[in-house]
Amino acid sequence: MRNKTKYSPDYTLLHYLLYMFMLAGCTIYPYGYVLSSTIDKHSTKSAMKKVADWQIGNFRYSTIGNLHDYGIDAWTNATLYIGMTEWAKIAGDSTYYHWLTDIGLAGNWKLAANFASYPKYRMYHADELCIGQFYLNMFDLYGDEKMASSTIERLDWIIDNPQDSTMLISNKQSWTWCDALFMAPAVYAHAAKIKGDDRYLEYMDREFKRTYNFLYDKENRLFFRDSSYFDKTEENGEKVFWGRGNGWVAAGLVNILKLLPENSAYRPFYENLFREFIPRLATLQSPTGFWHASLLDPESYPSPETSATALITYALAYGINDGLLGKEEYKPALKKSWDALLSTIDKDGKLGWVQPIGADPKKVTGDMTASYGVGAFLLAGSEIFRINK
Repeated sequence: MRNKTKYSPDYTLLHYLLYMFMLAGCTIYPYGYVLSSTIDKHSTKSAMKKVADWQIGNFRYSTIGNLHDYGIDAWTNATLYIGMTEWAKIAGDSTYYHWLTDIGLAGNWKLAANFASYPKYRMYHADELCIGQFYLNMFDLYGDEKMASSTIERLDWIIDNPQDSTMLISNKQSWTWCDALFMAPAVYAHAAKIKGDDRYLEYMDREFKRTYNFLYDKENRLFFRDSSYFDKTEENGEKVFWGRGNGWVAAGLVNILKLLPENSAYRPFYENLFREFIPRLATLQSPTGFWHASLLDPESYPSPETSATALITYALAYGINDGLLGKEEYKPALKKSWDALLSTIDKDGKLGWVQPIGADPKKVTGDMTASYGVGAFLLAGSEIFRINK
């Protein structure tokens, strides 16, 4: 099927046919699949393997140029490794652990190749910490100190050298954009678990709440991407709430909650936010099972958006698995979103409809993919697989 935009008559017809199929009790998706809303361990594992294998076979990273977005330790690829680590636990195949270990060795298990001369704001930059989640996950598996030492060193330096606390988006020393709530907090929570030192949690909690208080719209129960969107509106007059940006927060909450002890004094805030925020996202799911690039103006961005959908699906499944969301109430939405995600996998295993790197809603086409989208899909799959136990 050719990629269509919202201005294409054929694309409009496709959506009309989509709704007619839905009225008839069927579901049709962008690649033409008609799927049942069933979740089973075998098909989940098969889909995860297909996507993981395609991504490994087509994995590339830059060694010059924009390493912040495309280097081996970039946030984009770090998200892939986080998801791939969860897949490796399910796969029962050491091939994936070998691949992940090779990635760590290639990056020397370090946050940034040239620690001493990195520009100061990037010493704090949340995106640059995302790879630490992967390193600490690998430390948990192998217990090799070199896998964790660079990450712990960076966190210690940040805590000992207070950052500029200005919350405008121009300041990257603080977590001034909502994506940061996926990139950095879980690294601190994991360090606290490894080191048995609450100062990492104290820092994480303080900084998370500063971002929450600044970017969370309590009326809409959604996060602005950053301060530059406070006064912007979509074509329909609604506020701009980016699908993937809110997906980052949803998945970030999961990763924090996975690491916080059940009796932690910090836990109630994150559980309460989860119970408020994730159900709100569930109300914004489209009839096709996807979430769109713009949460409150899906008509301007009618295309599926896989990365937002995968991140939110991850949170929904976790919420059901851990009792934060009612299974009977939320499993139908989960089934729809998982079917939607499965429909974006082509015959070779390429995951499509992933919005490229950005900060706001953008148009998406079926041939667009990205490593962070695959990582998000594998995270979602890992919780979907768990739900069948």
